[in-house]
Amino acid sequence: MKKKIAVIGDGGWGTTVAILLCNKGYDVTIWGAFPEYIALLKKERVNSKFLPGVKIPKEISLISSIADIEKIPEEAIFVIATPSKYLRETLGKFKGKIKSDKIVSLTKGIEIETLKRPSSVISEVLGKKKIAALSGPSISFEVARNMPATVVAACKDEAFAKEVQEIFATPTFRVYTSSDLVGVEFGGALKNIIAIAAGMSDGMGFGINTKAAILTRGIVEMSRLGVKMGAQKETFFGLSGLGDLATTCMSEHSRNRWLGEEIGKGKKLKEILKGTEMVIEGVTTTKSAYDLSKSEGVEMPITEKIYEALYNDKEPKLAVKELMTRTPKPEGI
Repeated sequence: MKKKIAVIGDGGWGTTVAILLCNKGYDVTIWGAFPEYIALLKKERVNSKFLPGVKIPKEISLISSIADIEKIPEEAIFVIATPSKYLRETLGKFKGKIKSDKIVSLTKGIEIETLKRPSSVISEVLGKKKIAALSGPSISFEVARNMPATVVAACKDEAFAKEVQEIFATPTFRVYTSSDLVGVEFGGALKNIIAIAAGMSDGMGFGINTKAAILTRGIVEMSRLGVKMGAQKETFFGLSGLGDLATTCMSEHSRNRWLGEEIGKGKKLKEILKGTEMVIEGVTTTKSAYDLSKSEGVEMPITEKIYEALYNDKEPKLAVKELMTRTPKPEGI
């Protein structure tokens, strides 16, 4: 019997992963929160809103019913592909209904109300489960088209990390393992803030020198907060840190970089968000990380300026000037 995989979330990345696993021969189901959109996906077999141009195989089941989730056997693996801002609310619908104890989280962010990582939220809502985070430089546009990519599966349970590695690995999708769940989750979340900064730089017409500085100093403050929260510093210089950061800061398909570019051109956050159906994780993560840095006493100057630009309407060029004219100090990483 084929291994059953249930993907919670019908966005671009959830759909991409579902297709990847279906193509490996797994029995895959995608659950979406909106019945009318699931009905459209069943009819068209293309996720035109979040993953245009990529066919959804007919073998993938598409559902929106909670009752159908209850029918999924305990041997299955659940893949959570829900944006962090909706994670707790969405999982609340499945409380006591997911029999499996194996969860793979694709969610990248920090819950804005509690400042908790996705795996912590999943544990709180669903109870004791084996949870692995799958993260790294993996823009869905490219992975869905079988362009080579590498990611890392992080879990405190080494055996489950290796199981996830085996399930997800393909000739074009290489998976490494890690025991640093904290570091991998913080890397996946915090890089979105730095990507907004990189986009702002693009929007203001700055060059490669500026972007290199943003990436280099950005990874420093990402690791600074992560280590304070219990992560291993080395993790931030791997796939889920520097790797994901580079992709998100440079790709034309990065929503966070795009939002930053619009801010850099002079648009306001509310105006930008009103014009897109996409969830841009870096917006809420900026506030979460800003609040966390203040409560933990961690210096994060780029994050602070992005927070001020997004939430206090600080002019991007003024934010740059304030960053560049801070008190001189040794580099220090």
